[in-house]
Amino acid sequence: MTRTYLPDAFATDKVEAMVKLLGLDPLDAEQWDFLQSESTQDLQAAPGSGKTTLIGLKLALMADAWTSPTRGVCVLSHTNTAKNEIADRVGLLAAGRSLLRYPHFIGTIQSFVHTFLGLPAVRDRKVEVRSIDDAAFETAALRLLQRPEYSTLRNYVERQHQGTGIVTGATFTYQDGELAVTGAARDLPFGAQSSSGKQLDHLKRTLARRGIFRFQDMYAIAQEYLARHPGIAAAVTTRFPFVLLDETQDTSATQHELLDLVFASSSTVVQRVGDTNQGIYSDAASVGGPASLFPLPGAPELPVSRRFGPQIAAVASRLAVRRPQQVRGAGPDGQVAVLLFDETTVSDVVPTFERMAAVTVPEDVLVRRPPRVLGARQNPKTSPVYPQSISCYLPGYTPTSTPTAHRTLIGAARAASARWKTGPDSHEAATELWNAVRASVSSPTSDGLPALGRLERSIATTGGRVRILLRELLLNADGFDAASWGEATEQLAVQLKSLNGCQLREAESEFTPAAAAGAALGPAPAAVAAVPAARAVAGTIQSAKGETHAATLILECLEKTGRKFDVTEALRMIAEGSDPLRELKSVQAAVQLVFVGATRPTHLLVLAAHRDRSKRYADAMTDAGWDIRDLTKH
Repeated sequence: MTRTYLPDAFATDKVEAMVKLLGLDPLDAEQWDFLQSESTQDLQAAPGSGKTTLIGLKLALMADAWTSPTRGVCVLSHTNTAKNEIADRVGLLAAGRSLLRYPHFIGTIQSFVHTFLGLPAVRDRKVEVRSIDDAAFETAALRLLQRPEYSTLRNYVERQHQGTGIVTGATFTYQDGELAVTGAARDLPFGAQSSSGKQLDHLKRTLARRGIFRFQDMYAIAQEYLARHPGIAAAVTTRFPFVLLDETQDTSATQHELLDLVFASSSTVVQRVGDTNQGIYSDAASVGGPASLFPLPGAPELPVSRRFGPQIAAVASRLAVRRPQQVRGAGPDGQVAVLLFDETTVSDVVPTFERMAAVTVPEDVLVRRPPRVLGARQNPKTSPVYPQSISCYLPGYTPTSTPTAHRTLIGAARAASARWKTGPDSHEAATELWNAVRASVSSPTSDGLPALGRLERSIATTGGRVRILLRELLLNADGFDAASWGEATEQLAVQLKSLNGCQLREAESEFTPAAAAGAALGPAPAAVAAVPAARAVAGTIQSAKGETHAATLILECLEKTGRKFDVTEALRMIAEGSDPLRELKSVQAAVQLVFVGATRPTHLLVLAAHRDRSKRYADAMTDAGWDIRDLTKH
C-alpha cells in the first residue's frame, strides 16, 4: 500500500529540530521510543509524564511529513476537553494546522461515531436527525408518554419510584442482529412482550423516526450499520491508516467494542495512550475482549512525572490500584501533608490549607495555578456519618457543572488576564480564556466551538471579531464592573452564535466584584490575602481530571457504598504497605479517585482526614517525611 507520509518523518534530526522549535524539554529514552514507533502499540503514561505534549509533538512531525491528499490521521479522545487540548497544540504550527481539516480528523469518540457511522446509518433509513442529546430525548419522551396509546406504560411508571427514568433512559442496543430497546444502565423491569414493554418499544421507535436520539443510541445504530454494510469498516480504515487514541483508560466498553469492529482486524496502525490508574469511569475497565484490554501486556511505560517531585510521586506509586507502577518524580520538590480534624475543627481545614499554600508555593506559581480543594462528593446523602462531601467542609459551597478550573467565566477571565499581563505565556493565557468560553456554551453540534488556532484572524470574519473580544477581556477583565462585563459578554454571545450557533450561558448573572470573588469559601486567611489569586477553588475530583495545580487539598468523603471514607482508606494502604490489587473493589474505586486528585499538584499535596479514623497512621506518615497537623490541638 502507498505510504502516506515521508519515511524520515521521525528522523533524529527532524525530531530535535521540532523539539527546539516548540521549546520542549529534551526527550528521555521512553519518549523517543514512542515517538519513533510506527506500529500498533499501547503506552501507559504516568500523571504529568508529558503525554499530551508527546502526542502533540508526534502529530506535528506526522503533519510536516504527510503526503496523501485523501487519507489522514484520526485522533480520538474521550472528552471534548482532551480533544481541544490536542487541537490547540497541533494548531501552534502551520503544518500542524493541516491536521484540523480534511482528510484528517481530531475529535471525540462520540463525534467520530456520529460522523462516520451513526449519522450515515440514520440517513440510510431516510430519517432526518433533529437531535442527539439525552436531555432533548427526555423532554420529547415524557411529552409523548402522555398520549393515550401509552396509557399502560404511563400507569406503570407512575407507580414506580423514579419510574419515568424507564422511559427517559430507553436506549437502543444491538442484539441478535437487530436494534432492541433496553434501559440505559440496567435491564427493563418488564418483559419485551408485556403491554408496557411493547408500548415502550413503540415510543422509542416513534421518536427515532422523528430523528430524536440519545447519545448511546448511536453506538448500537453504528453496530447494526457495520453488520449490514461490511464495506463501511473497510472504507473507514482506508481513509485512516493511522489512529491515535488518547485517554484510553476512560473509553467505555461500548466504545472499545465499536472501535475494535472497525480497526482491530485492519492494517491501520492504532496507538493507544493513557493511564489505567486514572480510569475513574464505571465501565472503562469492563471491556469486551483481549484486543480492548489497556494497556496490553508488555506495553511500554512513561514512568517519569515532570509535574511533581519524589514526595508526591511516592504517594502516587502507593495508590496505583489498577496496575502497579513506580512513578518517578522529576518535577519541583514538593511537600505532602495531612490535616487531622474533628467536628469542631472541620471549618478550619480549608483556611489552614490556604495558609499552607501561601507559605509553601512561590507566589508567581500561585498566580498561574490557583490552589484547588477537591472531594469525591459535592453534597451529603441520607447517611448520618460525617463528613460525607465537600459541602460538609464548605457550607457555602455551590456545586458547579462547569468543567473548568474556575467556577465562573468572570473568574476564568480574571485569572487569564493576570497571566496575560504578568508572564510571557500570552498564548497560553488566551487559550485558557478561550477554553473557559468553550466550556460555557451549549452547542447544537457535538464538538462545540473550535480550538483557538482555528479561529480566522481577519477582522472581516466572525473569528477575527471573536479574537478582538477575547483580547478586550484579557486586557480589562480585572477592572470590569457589572455593566461593562454584561456588555462584553453580550457582544461575545452574538459573535459565538454567528460563529457556530453556540449559546453563551447567562454570564452576566454570575458577575461578582473582583474583591468579592471566592467569598463563598469564607474569610480569607491573612497569610493568603497577601498573595494574589491564592484563594482556593473548590470542585470535584472528577472535574479536575487532567488539570495541574500549584497546591491541592483532598477532602475526605464517604465512598460510593457509604461504608468507608476514601482518604482514610488511602492513608491506611500507604501506612500498612498493603497490596492495592487485593483491596475490596469499593475501596479500589475510592482510592483511585484519591490517586487522580493527589497527582494534580506541583508543589503541595494535602490530605484531610477525620482524626478519630486516621490518627493511628500518623507515625508512618511522619516517618515518610510528611507534615502532620492535628487541628484539634491548635
